[in-house]
Amino acid sequence: MFLVASGMIVQGQNSKKELNKSEFYAAMASENLVSVDALLKEVTNSSVSNKEAYEGALLMKKAGLASGLGKKFNLFKSGHKKLDKSIEKENKNAEFRFFRLMIQEQAPGILNYYSQIDEDSQLIKSEYKNLPQVVQKAIVNYSKKSKVLKPEFF
Repeated sequence: MFLVASGMIVQGQNSKKELNKSEFYAAMASENLVSVDALLKEVTNSSVSNKEAYEGALLMKKAGLASGLGKKFNLFKSGHKKLDKSIEKENKNAEFRFFRLMIQEQAPGILNYYSQIDEDSQLIKSEYKNLPQVVQKAIVNYSKKSKVLKPEFF
C-alpha cells in the first residue's frame, strides 16, 4: 500500500518540484488512509509548488478517514488553516477552490465548513477550460457524485 505514493513528486524545470496530480486526485478520491497518509508525508517533506494547499487538502481528507474525534478535529482544523491560507493568497485559483469544494461537500455539518460552496462552484465552472487536463478530469469524475457540480456543466 505504501507504494501508491512512490514517484509522487518529480523534478520540475526550475528546481521546484511538481506534484503528480493524477496520484493526488486518486488519493483524494480514495477511502484508503494508508495511501492518503503516505502521500501527505511525501508532500510535507518536499518542496512542491503550492505545497500548503495540497497539504491542507490531504490533512482534511485524512481527518475524514482517521479514528478518534479529537484527532479528526485537529487534522481538519490544521488542514483548513493551510488550505484557506493558500486560497487567500491565490483567490482565483480554481484548483484550490476545487479542493475546498470537495471537502465542503463531504465535511460533517457540525464543522460549519460549507459557506463557500456556491462561490467555489461558480469559479470552478468559469475557469474549468483554463485548468490542466488532469484537473479537468478530476472535476468531471467528482461531478458524478457532487451535489453542485454536475457532469453536464463540463
